[in-house]
Amino acid sequence: MTAVWILVTIFGSIILLLATICGTILVAMKLRHGSLSVKSREAQAEEAATIQEIYQGLTQMEKRVESLETLLMEHQRREDDQHA
Repeated sequence: MTAVWILVTIFGSIILLLATICGTILVAMKLRHGSLSVKSREAQAEEAATIQEIYQGLTQMEKRVESLETLLMEHQRREDDQHA
């Protein structure tokens, strides 16, 4: 039974050591190529600006559609008044 615990301890330690090394490498890669790089910041800023432009365009389109709906309802009401 003692030999089993020794093997479990050794293999467990090896697995824990490998996981720690891999985790450290992944964190280092993320810091180097991830959100801290200048290119990704510029790309995020450009994406944010594009999304804001799209939102503003959609807001303007919504106002135009509401205006068209109002005009169509007024036109329909006038036609109904003429036929009545």
